[in-house]
Amino acid sequence: MRRRRPARRPKENSDALRALIAGELRPGEVYSAPGLATRFGVSATPVREALLDLAREGLVDVVPDKGYRVTAVSERQLDEYTHVRALIGILTTAALAGTADPMALAGLRPVAEEIVAAATAGDLVAYIDADQRFHLGLLARAGNAHLVEVVRDMRRRSRLYGLTALAEQGRLRASAEEHLDSSTRFARDAEAVRAVMTRHLGHVRGLWAAP
Repeated sequence: MRRRRPARRPKENSDALRALIAGELRPGEVYSAPGLATRFGVSATPVREALLDLAREGLVDVVPDKGYRVTAVSERQLDEYTHVRALIGILTTAALAGTADPMALAGLRPVAEEIVAAATAGDLVAYIDADQRFHLGLLARAGNAHLVEVVRDMRRRSRLYGLTALAEQGRLRASAEEHLDSSTRFARDAEAVRAVMTRHLGHVRGLWAAP
């Protein structure tokens, strides 16, 4: 049985809700905003806004008088998204180790703890929201706003198909704890950061894959 999530304000966690919805939709099926709102335990307004955003980005098609149908994302596209994120994320985070302001990096640990807490509670919207703030916040320490926006776009186009299953199986916490591991290494060990981020991105690619 799916865990009901607390209602959120329309603009709260919008990217997280979009990512979760995109991961739940299956090609060829038609979904309504009220039906998805009931499924996720949130109000219909943020769900409708998320679906409209996905439609503008070409990730779902509007089916008049019925709802929304997801467009397919190929395994090759997901591999390409992963490759771009690896080129940017792994190299950038490894370069930050030992060079970035330790106080700035330390500010990410509470966000990593939020990720673990959300995984433990099975709150997927909060998990995705904190995960995005962690990774984009880390990349922002490099001082390149364009780089951050490229990764944000990759995240929006990916689909976390396996996230719900991992949460229901109790396996999401292990992935969440990788953020804590990496946050403790930023100030001193570039190679360890590279290894942790490489492993973590591999797990993320597994989540993107359709079952």
